[in-house]
Amino acid sequence: MTYEELIKLAKKAKDGSYSPYSHFRVGAALLTADGSVYTGANVECSSYGGTICAERAALVKAVNDGKRDFSAIAIISDAPAPCRPCGICRQMLSDFSPDMAVISASADGSFEQNRLSDLLPHAFNLK
Repeated sequence: MTYEELIKLAKKAKDGSYSPYSHFRVGAALLTADGSVYTGANVECSSYGGTICAERAALVKAVNDGKRDFSAIAIISDAPAPCRPCGICRQMLSDFSPDMAVISASADGSFEQNRLSDLLPHAFNLK
């Protein structure tokens, strides 16, 4: 799967966003090592700590299906700048695949690619 295809899936997932407080819609598409794709959108809560990001929504769905190895994640919002994962998402993704590709897309579909380990160089690790 190309990164452009993964971004299209993330963009479609963004339509499922529930963001009545921030109005910042985010979609993510997580590519597993076996080629499966899991999507997610951010879901906000009036108690902000209960909010879940699109990246973690996709990750939880994948993990619940037994997936543990990921090769890439695409993230997109309505913003003109690339949408990058927050710190909590970086850490959760790192627990599974610290060297996965992170495709941060802008609203127009242009993107930048980074390694998760470059975005979170000193990830917490209990191993």
